[in-house]
This record gives sequence, C-alpha cells and structure tokens, in this order.
Amino acid sequence: MRPHQFLATILISGGTLVGISNAAFAVDPAQLRESAKDYFEVIPSMVPAIAGNAVTREKVDLGKKLFFDPRLSASAIISCNTCHNLGMGGDDNLETSIGHGWQKGPRNAPTVYNAVFNEAQFWDGRAEDLKAQAKGPVQAGVEMASTPERVVTVLNSMPEYVAQFNAAFPGQNDPVTFDNMAMAIEAFEATLITPASRFDQFLEGNDTIMTETELAGLELFIDTGCASCHNGVNVGGTGYYPFGVVEQPGAEILPPDDKGRFAVTQTATDDYVFRAGPLRNIALTAPYFHSGKVWNLEQAVAIMSSSQLGTELNDAEVQAITAFLHTLTGETPSVEYPVLPVSGPTTPKPAAMIAN
Repeated sequence: MRPHQFLATILISGGTLVGISNAAFAVDPAQLRESAKDYFEVIPSMVPAIAGNAVTREKVDLGKKLFFDPRLSASAIISCNTCHNLGMGGDDNLETSIGHGWQKGPRNAPTVYNAVFNEAQFWDGRAEDLKAQAKGPVQAGVEMASTPERVVTVLNSMPEYVAQFNAAFPGQNDPVTFDNMAMAIEAFEATLITPASRFDQFLEGNDTIMTETELAGLELFIDTGCASCHNGVNVGGTGYYPFGVVEQPGAEILPPDDKGRFAVTQTATDDYVFRAGPLRNIALTAPYFHSGKVWNLEQAVAIMSSSQLGTELNDAEVQAITAFLHTLTGETPSVEYPVLPVSGPTTPKPAAMIAN
C-alpha cells in the first residue's frame, strides 16, 4: 500500500491527525531506509574538514568571539549572532533581518546550523563558502555597514585579539587581516552541526524511532519528488531551481523585484532561481522561503508541492510530510557565550544608528 492509500485511513478531526489504522498500513522500515539512503546522508558527529582552512582549536575559539562581537559592525550593535541566533535555530525568526539604521534586509536569513554542508551560501549562491559569506554582511550597508579597513582597525586596537590571531594563524607576519577574520568565523561555523536527529537515527538502523505517520511522510517526500531537490546530508542546500517550476506563487510569496540568482549570473534563465533550501531543523526556522512570507510549515509544504511539483496534496498528506520534516531536528551544540576583549583607547567609536 502506498502512502496516499494509508493516509486516507487516518482519522481527521478539525484538520488534526488523531488516529491511525495500523491494520491498513504496515511500512517496512528496512525497505524504506534503503530507498532513503539513495537520497540522504547522516550528519556526521565529527566536525567536517574545510578545504584550505584547518579547523584548529585556536581558530575556532577566535572565530566564536568574532561571531558574537558586535564591534565588527559600524554601530557596535549587530553581530553575526544577531541574524543567526544560535539559541533560535541559527536564524532570527524574522521575515527579513533588521540591520544598520534599522533597515530591513531583502531576504530571510538562512540558518547557520549545518551551513558548512551547503554547496554555496546565500539564497542565490553568490558566496562559494562560509569564509566568503562571512565577509558579505560585515560590508553590506543594510546589515553591519562596516569596511575591511575598519574591522582590522577594531581588531588591532585590542591586544587580546592580536594575540589570538597570532595563535590561530602562526607564522604569519601580519595575521590580523579581514581574510583571516573570515577564516576564523568559518572554522567556528563548521562546528555548528546538529547530528543525531531522529531521521539520522532511522538511517542508522533504528526501526522504531519514527512513527508510522512520519515514515509515511518520508515515503511521500521521496515518491512525490521532494527529494529530487532536497537531498544529501543537509536535505537540500545544493542545486539551483526556479521558484515555481510548474506554477509561480503569487507576489505575496515571490516578490517580483527579487530575481534570485539572475543578479549573480545575469543569465535570463536564472530569473527567480534560488538554491534549494536545506531542510535540517526546518521546524525551528520559521518563517519560510527567501521572502520569509510563510510562517506555517504545513502551508510551506503545500505551496512547494503545487508550485514545484504540480501536485495538490490532501490535508493528510501535507500533515504527514510535515511530521517527517520535524524528525530532521537534530541536537544543537552547546555554545557558551564568550567573554570578549575589552575595547581600547584606539577602538573606533560606534556609528550612530539613524532610522531611515
């Protein structure tokens, strides 16, 4: 029996799943697991290696301080953690982030958790890796509104930072650089992985860790074609696809003035093309899509099925896929807020946050 047949037997009351007919559906977890392994990978419990950037303890410790330090911004108010809050799923749970001068950013902030597994960074993939991504918001006028020169001046004004840069980048004549700042942040962000989700435990052989509804949702996720774009270790984060393969959603969800990857490639076929969103911890990161216009995960599933697959799922199918997506929530690392170096007499003063 296929999932849609099983889901027809689920008792619905007020749109909520309240019961399952076990006799009507018996999934073979082992068979489903083998099918799932064709699309997905388990998040490793160890920090992954980064090409050209050895993840050392000294570099991670420095990168953590930089991630939380608001003095990298012109206002000395905004840090990386402001928009990628490690206590809130790795994002800020806003439609779009608020930056320098209380300006509203153009896109929803993606989660920093497991970002190391993405093919590229940002919704349009304009940053090839995390160190390239780390440089963008610092310099963006709508975000941190700083400059590489200002950042280096800030860091050099504090002897503790200078000592840490020397320890993290030994042998360099002048280790306090904007590039090294980005590499340290990248090393720290590489540690922000969330292993041991219930889905990972299922892939590793636990037959009872997921409910029948969640298993049915996984099978639907594969059979309807969701997994053709949302796959791999991050259940997405690789490949670029038009938002609206079959039918574009309305302007309230797909703003017409944001043409996605077209701004990077200047290629007409990249109009409204975006990187497939990674779905790890998706239950923690509302609102959804690059516009941040959808706050309900079930609504997001329904929109994707109709816009990307041309499939109108019934309520029970949407609820089952949503239930599966909840199994992608992993164990977030424990991150102790660092004590930051004290500003010195030559540390640049904060720029005023003037409302537009």
